[in-house]
Amino acid sequence: MVVTGSAGRLGRAVTAHLLGEGVQIRAFDRNPTPGVDPRGDSSLLDSAALDRVMAGAGTLIHLAATPQDEDFDSELVPNNVLGLERVMRSAARAGVRRWILASSIQVNLRQSREGPWPIRVTDPISPLRWYAATKVLLESAGYSHARDHGIEVVAVRLGWCPRDAAQVREIEEEAIAQDTFLSPGDAGRFFGSAVSQAMDPGFRVVFATSRPVRNWVFDPEPARTLLGWEPLDVWPLGALECRS
Repeated sequence: MVVTGSAGRLGRAVTAHLLGEGVQIRAFDRNPTPGVDPRGDSSLLDSAALDRVMAGAGTLIHLAATPQDEDFDSELVPNNVLGLERVMRSAARAGVRRWILASSIQVNLRQSREGPWPIRVTDPISPLRWYAATKVLLESAGYSHARDHGIEVVAVRLGWCPRDAAQVREIEEEAIAQDTFLSPGDAGRFFGSAVSQAMDPGFRVVFATSRPVRNWVFDPEPARTLLGWEPLDVWPLGALECRS
């Protein structure tokens, strides 16, 4: 199994959970991944390196991306557009049969602020800005590859797993952010379910957030039905892990 972005906040949570389940992981990140790859130095733009890591793999978890709005030319294009294209081409060449793609609740962010709730995967998208637009591209490309190659593709619109203490403070100050929080523990368990659950070929979209403090903002049913996944944590459980 290949995990791109394995050294990031989500990547560390996912790899730690999968390793604990005895899953063999091939890490792919520009930074070292604890417990898997002490070297790092892997680039999404290096097609040869991607081909090497994809060879013989059955599952791809694609987490690698610039995770928020940054400079379009220097950050979003190479990491979220060109890097996405390189990863997908390499996975297709290698015949990887299951792709689990990290999208974002920012695809529906405007509706998440205005309602109606809970937001369904069938609701029209309402992306925030350019970062969210790159996740719309990811979902569209995932759909196309599932159709063209007869593979299993799940695009997961992930909740907010904060990367540092400043983001934890932001969530502390906003009620709706607490209802769309995703703990590291729930993130690890989600991807564990996405890896192990049997499914038919095709493209699906699901949401993944932890249990809300107040009300469900994003519909949890698609992830429950498709993957048998139920979030266990409620804000702020796991938030302290996000400070490191």
